[in-house]
Amino acid sequence: MKQAAHLETGIFLLCRRSGSSLQWRDLLLPAATAWRWRCSSEGASPAGVVHVFWDAGMLDHDAGAGVFDTGFDPGFLEVLEKHPENPDRVRNMVSILRRGPISSYISWHPGRSAHTSELLSFHTPEYVEELVQADAEGPTKLCEGTFLNPPSRADGYCFLNNAGIASQLALDSGCRRVAVIDIDVHYGNGTAEGFYRSSRVLTISLHMNHGSWGPSHPQSGAIDELGEGEGLGYNLNIPLPNGTGDKGYAYAMSELVAPAVRKFDPGSSSSFFFWVQFDPNGRQCLTMAGYRTIGGVARELAQELAGGRLLLVQEGGYHLTYSAYCLHATLEGVLGLEEAPLLPDPVAYYPEDEAFAVEVVDAIKRQWRKTNPLFRDP
Repeated sequence: MKQAAHLETGIFLLCRRSGSSLQWRDLLLPAATAWRWRCSSEGASPAGVVHVFWDAGMLDHDAGAGVFDTGFDPGFLEVLEKHPENPDRVRNMVSILRRGPISSYISWHPGRSAHTSELLSFHTPEYVEELVQADAEGPTKLCEGTFLNPPSRADGYCFLNNAGIASQLALDSGCRRVAVIDIDVHYGNGTAEGFYRSSRVLTISLHMNHGSWGPSHPQSGAIDELGEGEGLGYNLNIPLPNGTGDKGYAYAMSELVAPAVRKFDPGSSSSFFFWVQFDPNGRQCLTMAGYRTIGGVARELAQELAGGRLLLVQEGGYHLTYSAYCLHATLEGVLGLEEAPLLPDPVAYYPEDEAFAVEVVDAIKRQWRKTNPLFRDP
């Protein structure tokens, strides 16, 4: 099914291409800030530059204010908060790349809007038309917490599934297989649903164990949602307990994610979205050190399986200031900077206990060995 419109924040996209190299224009995404990194697959020296594709139109979206993400004014609060999906935290992310210690590694390029044909590569015409009509009618609530102010449904602050679109365009442009690694705090249900019956796309989602939350998100993100038909075994869910922390995520990446991607062996390019520790939408307690580690794992996989090419796409992260710090740390890991950390962590020394998370990861691994072809013992 190519109709769910949930857009994840936290994804690596890896693909193998036949023939000529994949062009950036084939993967440029709508309404997103994107980074492309490339280094030689020979050796482990840091890459010289991260190419940033940015359009200031990303700052035009205004989802209003209210109590958290509801847009509701109860009438007895003096100050309402901006919707979590607001442009201020994006301004800080762009600012830290322009003015932070990592700025010398950044090269800036203009982005562009998606063509309709690119949107229709993943979404249905009916859904795209619904968005067009909603935009023409003015401020619109598409589902709980998701507002439009200027596949078939919006979800989780998301209108268009950039990860799904990028994956499909990668396949259309010659990639034989694509691996998507979603590290968002919520289940990447939209991309999973879009490729649920495909063996050409491996979708891996690490998320807090939140379950379903209604019509816009009927999937639970449980480990038994493995795909269907030819796609059976190619949708891997890793629901992690609240408070998993840096060490718990590092363990999940090393014991589940990296082995799965290596067995799938997609090759040729990659993309990433992320979430943040003190995010009001999550409870996973990830710090800059954890993001730096995850960025390093992405670098290693890209070098080993993708010829050193890595595409990153930033859309989530809802803490006004710390999201920018975590982005900075992620890119430090992606670049493999020996002098890292370049910035002190303003919330360093956050206590964590990974023991329960390790038990959960080990249990998932045992279950995968019984049910999933990628992990089944010979």
